[in-house]
Amino acid sequence: MTELSDQVTPVATALSKAEKLEQLRRKMASIPARSDGTEPATPSVMLRPVDEREPTPIVATAQSTLRMLPVPPPLGELLPRGGLARGTVVSVSGTNSVLIGLLASVTAHGGHAAAIGMPTLGLLAATEQGADLSRIALVPDPRESAVEVAAILLDGIDLVILGLSGAAVTPSRARAVVARARSKGNVLVVTQGQWDGPDLRIESRVAGYSGLTAGRGRVTSVQLDVAALGKGFQRRTGRMEIREEAGVSVWRAIAPTVDAAHEPAPLKKAL
Repeated sequence: MTELSDQVTPVATALSKAEKLEQLRRKMASIPARSDGTEPATPSVMLRPVDEREPTPIVATAQSTLRMLPVPPPLGELLPRGGLARGTVVSVSGTNSVLIGLLASVTAHGGHAAAIGMPTLGLLAATEQGADLSRIALVPDPRESAVEVAAILLDGIDLVILGLSGAAVTPSRARAVVARARSKGNVLVVTQGQWDGPDLRIESRVAGYSGLTAGRGRVTSVQLDVAALGKGFQRRTGRMEIREEAGVSVWRAIAPTVDAAHEPAPLKKAL
C-alpha cells in the first residue's frame, strides 16, 4: 500500500497544477483589453472570425474619427481617411497656405496647435480662416533646440508644426521624436527642411489668383495646386482655392485651368 500511495501522489499534484494553470488562463481571458491612451480598446463583442463578413460596427467608425485631425475639406479629399492620422509625421513643402489651413482647421474644432521656428507665419490669415489663436502656442526662435522643443510639446498638443530653417534632421535624432508622436497620438508637421521617412507628404504651389487687374485691385482668392502621397497610397493631386466670402476665408475645390504650367509670378511666390 505504501508503494501505491507513493505512485499516486505525484499524479494528483500534477493535476492540481494543471487546474491552477487553467484557472489563471480563464482569469486572464476575462480581463478586458487595455488602452494605452492613444487608441480605444476593442470590445470583445467586436471580434469576429476572419472569414466572417459583416458591416463595419458603428463604434469602429467613431474610433476612426477620433484618430484623425481635421484639415480643410478640399485637402481632405486627397487623403485616404480625410484627415491627418494621429501618431504620424507629415512633411509639408511649398506655400505656407497649407500650414495656415491646418492650424485653422485643428484649432477651430477645439484642438491645440504649436508652431516652432516660424516667426513669419501669417496668424492674421489663420484668423481669417477661423483659427482660435488662444489654442496656438508659438516658439518663434528655438535656436538649436527646435527638435527637442517639438518633442516636449508633442506630450500634450494635437498638432505641432516644426520649421527646420533649411536644416536636415538625422534619423537617429528624429527617432525619439517620432516615437513620442506615436505614443501620445499627436501629429508632427515638419517643413522648410529635410526629415527622412515621413508618413505623409503634402506639396503645394500657387497656381494663380484673382482680384487684380492691370496690377491694381485687391486679391480675393488664391489658387493652389496640391499633391499628397504617403505610405500605403499613391500620389493624388488637386486644385483648390482660398476665397474670401463675407469676410471669412474658405477653401474650395476647383477645376484646373490652362495656366497651371506657368511659372508663378513674384506675388505668387510670396503667398
